[in-house]
Amino acid sequence: MYTLDNFSLKGKVPAEEWQARVDLAAAYRLVADHRWGDLIYTHLSMRVPGTHHYLVNAFGLAFEEVTASNLVKVDLDGNILDDTPYSINPAGFTIHSAIHEVREDAHCVIHLHTKATICVATVEGGLQPWSQYAMFSMASMSYHGYEGLAVNADEKKRLQDDLGTNNHMLLHNHGGLTVGPTVGDAFMRMYDLQRACEIQMELMASGGKIIEIPQSIVDGIYAQANVVHSGQTGGQKAWPAMLRRAYKLDPGFCE
Repeated sequence: MYTLDNFSLKGKVPAEEWQARVDLAAAYRLVADHRWGDLIYTHLSMRVPGTHHYLVNAFGLAFEEVTASNLVKVDLDGNILDDTPYSINPAGFTIHSAIHEVREDAHCVIHLHTKATICVATVEGGLQPWSQYAMFSMASMSYHGYEGLAVNADEKKRLQDDLGTNNHMLLHNHGGLTVGPTVGDAFMRMYDLQRACEIQMELMASGGKIIEIPQSIVDGIYAQANVVHSGQTGGQKAWPAMLRRAYKLDPGFCE
C-alpha cells in the first residue's frame, strides 16, 4: 500500500507562512469536498507573506491528501525552495506563475477544470447575466483563448494581458480561474463562478425562455455587494465559516 511521507513543518516556518499554509490546505480540502477537483491535477497557489515565493500542491497527491506541511514552496520559475520529499508539476504552475508575476494583489490563484466552467468557457458568448451568482463574476470577468497544454512560456504574456485587472477568468475549452488578496477571496469567487456556470448550463438545457438581468443592475452589483458584506470582501466575511467546515471534515489538513 502506498503511504504519504509523514513530516511536519509546524513550528519550523514563520507564523505568517504557517497560517498561509493552513488556509491554502483548507481550500484544497474544500475543493475536494465540493467535488471540483481533477484527480491530482489543477492547482491552488498562495504567496508566502512578505516574499515572492509561493505555495502549491505536491504533484501526485489528491486534494484530500494536501496538508499545510506537504505544500511545496517555490519561486516564480517553479524551483523548489524548501526541504521536502515532494515535487511539483512544472507545467501546472505555468498559469499561476504568469499571474503572480504581474498581479501583486493576487496573493491566491485558483485554477480548476470543473465540468461547468469548461462548458460555459466553451459556449460562444461565455457567461451570461442569468443569475445572481453570475453578477459577481461578470463585473470582473475576462477570457483567454485555448493554446493547448499550458507548457509554452510565450503564453504567459497573453494570459497576463487577458486577465488584466480582473479577478475572474474563463479559459476557452479549459476551465475557470479566480484570484484574490486572500485564499478566502479567491475561493468565494470560484464558488460564485462555479454556481453561475452550473445554473447557466441547466437553464440552457431546460429550453425555457430566459429572463436576462438588465445591464444597469449588472453595472451596479459591486456597490450592492459592499452593502451585503458590510464593506468587507466576500472572502473576509465567509472564509472563517469555510475554515470551520474544513476542520469538521478532517482536522488533519492543518498538520
